[in-house]
Amino acid sequence: MCQRPVRGGGLAACWCLALAAALVTSPALAFAAERYVLIVVGAPGSTEHAERHAEWRDALAGVLEEQLDVPADQMVLLSGDATDEARRATRENVEAALEGFGSVMGADDVLLLVLMGHGTFDGIDAKFNLVGPDLESAEWEALIEPVPGYVVFVNTTGASYPFLERLSADRRVIITATDSPAQRYETVFAGFLAPAFSDAGSDLDKDGRVSIWEAFTFASGQVRRWYEQRGQLATERPLLEDTGDGQGLEAGQVGADGHLAGRLFLDAESGGMTGADPELAQLVGRRNFLENELADLKRKRDFMPPGDYDEELERLVVAIARISRQIRARS
Repeated sequence: MCQRPVRGGGLAACWCLALAAALVTSPALAFAAERYVLIVVGAPGSTEHAERHAEWRDALAGVLEEQLDVPADQMVLLSGDATDEARRATRENVEAALEGFGSVMGADDVLLLVLMGHGTFDGIDAKFNLVGPDLESAEWEALIEPVPGYVVFVNTTGASYPFLERLSADRRVIITATDSPAQRYETVFAGFLAPAFSDAGSDLDKDGRVSIWEAFTFASGQVRRWYEQRGQLATERPLLEDTGDGQGLEAGQVGADGHLAGRLFLDAESGGMTGADPELAQLVGRRNFLENELADLKRKRDFMPPGDYDEELERLVVAIARISRQIRARS
């Protein structure tokens, strides 16, 4: 009997063949956009890290399966501390999972690939730490290049920024937890992925669904707030790139990036891609970000010179009003 890969199994060959056969022989499935998920929790480094990353992984997998109805047999979870060799986060199991998905995915399907754990960057090569030999960003590119459909690649590690330029291409959304090679510290971005797809506040345009762009905007805002609440200088600034130019955009900024991510969904209703207005979602996300800045500014009022406070207040209020007019014009 085939072992299901959900909750951490390697992608067994018999499962790949069975699923491929089902998709080929079933007209209903052959032309339907499907969602696939690979979550890789790499080499833990310590018991504390292993427990934290496992919690984040399970929370995200639970939301995807239970709330977004991603089929359990279309999810693969690999972990660095797994005792079962087939469930370990090794390059062989990663390669098998992506090869399996590539054999059954169609052009309109979506693959969500999330890396949690630790990474390194030596100035030349960026790597994600696995059990055994690591995979460099160029090797990840080679593995996802044959995958048909849309790929949402999320690297949540401290050394994730170099992946953005290396992996950017058409029909891909690349998300990194950091915005420069200098940011190599531990990150918390992965901890906000589950609420990004489940919290009502992430649905910025209030259409009852959460796009990849909205999830990214929500998680980025939570990261910023996490550091502010602790009075710490943020050592991570998430970026999203989906134009293929390798540049990337922070949440709250308006630019070319975000249009594809604003039309990609992981819920069962969409089957992946929709005709939603990505510019509207981007504007709503920008306003949401500015409103959070305004709330933070008001909390800091007693600690700022009056002139500085008034100047910043005016800037934010004017910007929010201008964007609100643009939103009303598009609604």
